[in-house]
Amino acid sequence: MALRTPYLMFLGDAPDQLAAKTAAGIAYWRPEMSRGQFRLPGCRADLGLPDMTIEAAAAAGIGTVIIGVANRGGFLGEGWEVPLVEALERGMDLASGLHRRLGEVPALRDAAARRGRNLIDVRHPTRDFAVASGVKRPGKRLLTVGTDCSCGKMFTALALEREMRSRGLDAEFRATGQTGIFIAGDGVSIDAVVADFIPGAVEWLSPAADPDHWDVIEGQGSLFHASYAGVSLGLLHGAQPDALVMCHEPTRTHMRGLRHFPVPDLALCIERNLEAARLTNPAVRCIGVSVNTDALDLGAARDFLRRTEDVLRLPCTDPVRTGVGPLVDRLSG
Repeated sequence: MALRTPYLMFLGDAPDQLAAKTAAGIAYWRPEMSRGQFRLPGCRADLGLPDMTIEAAAAAGIGTVIIGVANRGGFLGEGWEVPLVEALERGMDLASGLHRRLGEVPALRDAAARRGRNLIDVRHPTRDFAVASGVKRPGKRLLTVGTDCSCGKMFTALALEREMRSRGLDAEFRATGQTGIFIAGDGVSIDAVVADFIPGAVEWLSPAADPDHWDVIEGQGSLFHASYAGVSLGLLHGAQPDALVMCHEPTRTHMRGLRHFPVPDLALCIERNLEAARLTNPAVRCIGVSVNTDALDLGAARDFLRRTEDVLRLPCTDPVRTGVGPLVDRLSG
């Protein structure tokens, strides 16, 4: 279902900027569609968009309110129902990437039916998938992987697609999460697929293609994250990647949400991902590292990138500060 534009980003009571990564990603990659943000008291996220009440959003012609918060467990937060019902009553649609379906909330379901509005859940697949065959298919594939969750895999994949297309390469971003689907307009939210069918869903998402075509597949989670490693492994097997890009956030000391699990060593993480990916593509290689240095000043960021390059003997870039050109250079190397 196509979403009506423009969008109002619903941030609820997001505890930090990273919790609003869905809204932030849409606002960055689709600024022409992102008109404002709605925040509840206590919200600590800010997209830099105009703050709007639901009433003001309706007057401004907002078509869809997007629930832009990615919270642990994927549920509607306390206090969210009232403004979301008001949005429906004032003629706006609701779209969500949360695990809980909007239609499972009686107040939202009833308001949508009463006002003839749409409830759109992009996280939930609308088709079935076959079990993966593991048979190598034509075309080329790049998969972004990570030392942790929420460390830049989607952003890196989109930046790579843009850089590749600017060079005349035939490349297409393949979304595997709710934010990517909002940005691309289609895709499969892999973490909502039944476990046995995850690799098969990736085979469907990135089908056989011309020999020179690149699918740039958005990664999810991390092989080292106890909560999400199963999805990460399924992606590695189904993507049959020819190239991996490791994504990393250098200031973290533990996995997001798991204080008792330290962030893994970069070299070890690269080797484990290559080892897993070789099951379906023995020729896979890591072409470099994408580092989110936003928490570092410019000098510290440059030092980290340089030191990491020296240790790993791979290009290390920040897709915002230095671009992904050195990574794309390696695709023909």
